[in-house]
Amino acid sequence: MKKIYDAVERFCARHPRFGIPNLMRYIVIGNVVVYFLSMLSSKADATALDFLVFNLNGLLHGEVWRLVTFVFVPEYFSPFALIISLYFYYWIGSILEREWGTAKFTLYYAGGALLTLLGVVITSLITGNHFLTLAGTGYVNLSMFLAFAVLFPNMTVLLFFIIPIKIKWLAIVDGVFFAVEIARSILAGNVVGIITPVLALLNFAIFITPHVRYLRQKTQYRHSPGVVNFRRTVHQAQQQQQKAPYHHKCAVCGRTDTDYPDLQFRYCSKCAGYHCFCQDHIFSHVHFTEE
Repeated sequence: MKKIYDAVERFCARHPRFGIPNLMRYIVIGNVVVYFLSMLSSKADATALDFLVFNLNGLLHGEVWRLVTFVFVPEYFSPFALIISLYFYYWIGSILEREWGTAKFTLYYAGGALLTLLGVVITSLITGNHFLTLAGTGYVNLSMFLAFAVLFPNMTVLLFFIIPIKIKWLAIVDGVFFAVEIARSILAGNVVGIITPVLALLNFAIFITPHVRYLRQKTQYRHSPGVVNFRRTVHQAQQQQQKAPYHHKCAVCGRTDTDYPDLQFRYCSKCAGYHCFCQDHIFSHVHFTEE
């Protein structure tokens, strides 16, 4: 998973303009539009939303729009529940986009949706039922919330706009929900109910495992002798640099201040160890970690 995550980091660094800015805004707007369209449709037309949901049968018949439109099918059709859920996930998604950047957040959400689609396709092929449907991104939104909880566990929110509660406690409930749904699907022999949430968690694991490793290393680093002897470490590094034909060398591109005297060099505080980067890679490199 680390290699996949590193590939994502490199892609985002090389393509900073990739992605859809304010992605969650468009998803929320799409959900609201589909909700009102469903309200306008007659009650007798129970298949009004079948044109938007994903199923393998429709895809095999050339209905390629289903690969995207299922995202805009509301998870709830109760006005109160819809407003609460859309507001909550819009808030979470917007913060994650500011924290990760547009490119990385777009890859996270699109990757979760793609893995969910893949789960339905695999289940359809296994069971032979090509009419299994996928409507909405419930599991993708829940995995997005888990990612938010890992990054901001002590942030307090108002549950139902009244009860203050920390994000980490809601995340525990979220994790229990995943476990119960998977266990219930296993007991019922519901293949789609097993594969879909597991793939949603796989997307979460790919993006969050490096963050968990970094937090663990950060905790260990605070209690390691290297913290106490930081000045000695810096002094030793400076002595090694004095013996070299250069003072600074980029750990990514290998350029030195001797060959490029006008280039600026900086040291990254998030990397494990003492690593120097040029001005072109200080904000776009993959952080070094202790194996």
